[in-house]
Amino acid sequence: MADLEVHYRLRWPIALEARFQIRGFTALLGESGVGKTTLLKALCGLIPAEGTPYSGLPPEKRPVGYLPQDLALFPHMTALENVAFPLSGRGRGEALALLERVGLLEHAHKRPQALSGGQRQRVALARALARKPELLLLDEPTSALDPVTKGRVLGELVDLLRREGLPALAVSHDPLLAGMADWLVVLGRGRVLQEGPPEEVLSAPASVEVARLLGYENLFPVRVAPGGVEAGGVFLKLPLPPWAREGQGAWLGVRAAEVIVVREDRPPPEENVLEGLLERFYPEGLAFRGVFRGALTLEVLLPRHVQERLGLEAGRTVRVVLKPRYLHLMPG
Repeated sequence: MADLEVHYRLRWPIALEARFQIRGFTALLGESGVGKTTLLKALCGLIPAEGTPYSGLPPEKRPVGYLPQDLALFPHMTALENVAFPLSGRGRGEALALLERVGLLEHAHKRPQALSGGQRQRVALARALARKPELLLLDEPTSALDPVTKGRVLGELVDLLRREGLPALAVSHDPLLAGMADWLVVLGRGRVLQEGPPEEVLSAPASVEVARLLGYENLFPVRVAPGGVEAGGVFLKLPLPPWAREGQGAWLGVRAAEVIVVREDRPPPEENVLEGLLERFYPEGLAFRGVFRGALTLEVLLPRHVQERLGLEAGRTVRVVLKPRYLHLMPG
């Protein structure tokens, strides 16, 4: 897959300057209203913008395939007819070959309402591939998928794009997409906040704004101290990044799934142990989510087997440990 450099400036409908890389399957994350879909439309030539690539080319000349959020399939046409529509008479045979490439040859005769959400997505992908694009753009590809099958369907789509060797930019606010990407870009209001390999961005967000977008449930202000930070009147030990200076204000983040409840039948860890009340505790799918209230108030998320082993319930006094390697410090 070839890499692409994107640098676009928009004045309307929002002011935005975005410079980032597209590397393989790239996810562009951001809250609603920051300009994700607007940027896709600019790349397609559907709204005025300046920059590279493709600036100055009319929409029909841009080597871009676009999957809008609603997929825009013709409901009165079969899957085969939808894919053949942009082929301008090149024939049924090419449309059938495209449906075979996306694994839907046996569904060629079906109309969109007879297909699942994932199948409709693959019909739209086959139609986009008919244009022989250099770049594929996907607008909120998980929005039409049900929660039960979303991960599987999205995984199949990403695998298919990698087999095609086609660079793709998928915009979303769904953190699930981020974990499947080859490259992750985080968009804030007016600019790109951070980009890089997903494992780096997810484990080390550059700011509180990025951390919130990436699903960090626990974020609180701290003061840098020798060997760690002061937070809520307690000292927490953690490795300090090079920029941290003693007395400096900063933000500390930890994911709910990385707040660990201490087992009573084992010696407690030596550092970063807090005691408090498990104030709320309720099932969430096959896990349990709760609120721990002590010197710090923390959201916790535990696998079902941990809850069963510890016999946890709301109202219990518990100890939790914040392991240094799971704590992430950000500039204040």
